[in-house]
Amino acid sequence: MSKILTVLALIVCLATLAPHATAAPPSNSGIAIPVSGTGSFNGAPGTFSGALHLTGFSVQNGQLIASGLLSGIITTASGATSVLANVTAAVTSPSGNTCNILHLVLGPINLNLLGLTVTTNQIVLDITAQSGPGNLLGNLLCDVSNLLNNPTQTLADTLNHILSSLGAL
Repeated sequence: MSKILTVLALIVCLATLAPHATAAPPSNSGIAIPVSGTGSFNGAPGTFSGALHLTGFSVQNGQLIASGLLSGIITTASGATSVLANVTAAVTSPSGNTCNILHLVLGPINLNLLGLTVTTNQIVLDITAQSGPGNLLGNLLCDVSNLLNNPTQTLADTLNHILSSLGAL
């Protein structure tokens, strides 16, 4: 998950350097992924809020590439600036003997059910797969999570098909 956030932060930084309003407005194709964050924009602290309209995948130099249109607003102390830019980013997945499968953080829960009070603190659930001899489920889940490490055009075509199916919903 942290790699996705890093890629999205890079996209936001690149988008601030790109000319504004040079791309076409978002179309109904693809899917929209909400993007928000804080950072330094042209040397000033600020926030970004918008969406990445994921439009397709391709393979370039053996690397899986995601393409889309980033649109949103950068707000700094000096005002707001709209961003509309075509972006591309490399899609990566973790490698090694362990694979992070799930990192779930639930905030504190306070329930009052007809006089019965249930209270929990923050709950953190981490599921990690361990690959190696005899670890059938760990090997399977690590293999699935590493599908993106050696992409082929078939994988890009499959992802594009899934993307178009999701966009039609």
